[in-house]
Amino acid sequence: MQRQLLLLLTGILLFGVLPAQTPTLWRGPQGDGIYREETGLLKVWPENGPEVLWHYDSLGIGFSSPALANNKIYLTGMVDSIGYLFVLDRNGSLQYKLPYGKEWTISYGGARSTPTIAGHRIYVYSGHGLITCFNDNTRGVEWTMNVIDQLGGVNIKWGVTESLVVDGDMLYVSPGGPENNIVALNRYTGDLIWSTPARGDISGYCTPRIISLPKRKILVTMMSDYVVGVDAITGEYLWSHLHQNRWAVQANTILYADNRIVFFSGYGKGGGQLLVDDNGKLLKEVWFQEQFDSKMGGAVLLNGWLFGSGDKYRGWMAVDWKTGQQNFYDKESLAKGVVIAADGLLYCYSEKGELALVNPDPERLDIISQTKVEFGTEQHWAHPVIDKGILFVRHGNALIAYKIK
Repeated sequence: MQRQLLLLLTGILLFGVLPAQTPTLWRGPQGDGIYREETGLLKVWPENGPEVLWHYDSLGIGFSSPALANNKIYLTGMVDSIGYLFVLDRNGSLQYKLPYGKEWTISYGGARSTPTIAGHRIYVYSGHGLITCFNDNTRGVEWTMNVIDQLGGVNIKWGVTESLVVDGDMLYVSPGGPENNIVALNRYTGDLIWSTPARGDISGYCTPRIISLPKRKILVTMMSDYVVGVDAITGEYLWSHLHQNRWAVQANTILYADNRIVFFSGYGKGGGQLLVDDNGKLLKEVWFQEQFDSKMGGAVLLNGWLFGSGDKYRGWMAVDWKTGQQNFYDKESLAKGVVIAADGLLYCYSEKGELALVNPDPERLDIISQTKVEFGTEQHWAHPVIDKGILFVRHGNALIAYKIK
């Protein structure tokens, strides 16, 4: 009896109190571009920019961000038309790389989606719609599914781009077909859990966002023509909101706070704010701001203001979260690009390779420090990541680690 009790207690200690590892998300722990756990960061950079701790220069072609988990760094890149998963240690040394198949070679070719890590499983999505679940321990493949071939999805002009979202046992992806428009898969097996035809429009390059409301958990994403909300547990189609632009590119993950959803896209289309109730029902559009038109650089919400840069309206701006009022517009100080935030400051990475530390002043673009990304190739499009006082910037074939603490 004592032996059985000891075994039971041991089992509880081993399995009952150890929390499951939180899956990684594109654009930070909450998917909103803010790295809240990063504190004590430099408030001013050295004259020549933050110290480069190391750089790895053999990633191939790609625009995906690094994902950090298990004390490792996971990235994707294309070498000779084949996509690879690259796994580095935190000192920038390659641990291993694994092929996952053909990557996107047409018009801005290269790896697109950021890997998603949940425990020892690594989920990779190719530009041709292939999901591969790797095992980080065995370095083998657990399952694959091509959502375009197997679920009737439709590929798009620049290849599917969203980063996969894992929540609990579910993995979410948007094949964009008329029947399986948005789906949830069993993340352990790849089996289909639910599917919704939604509005039936094609994928919009957008990574979904899971929102936990008081009475319902919903998934919100942007397809080619609509912002769409569905029940994250059942797949029930809840609502849609028309938002079209010239090239059907809706690459920015929505932002959320206090029952309000902000959506935005480029080509001069702009963005707006939607109000939902506690059960996920769409109530109304609160405001719309035409100049808030980032194409794929994201935005962050700090101190009641949205900060980001435009596309047709190329300048950096601050937009009032509650009213949509634009407070400043600066297209001279910094080229348009990506923005993230940590420790109360903005980190801006422009399409010209400028890296800037910025005070979130709603009245002006208040640049504190600025440097130039000197390593890498191709376009400056990848979204930076901050982890344990290090700023990771991916530029084409290079990943650069900057000491910012």
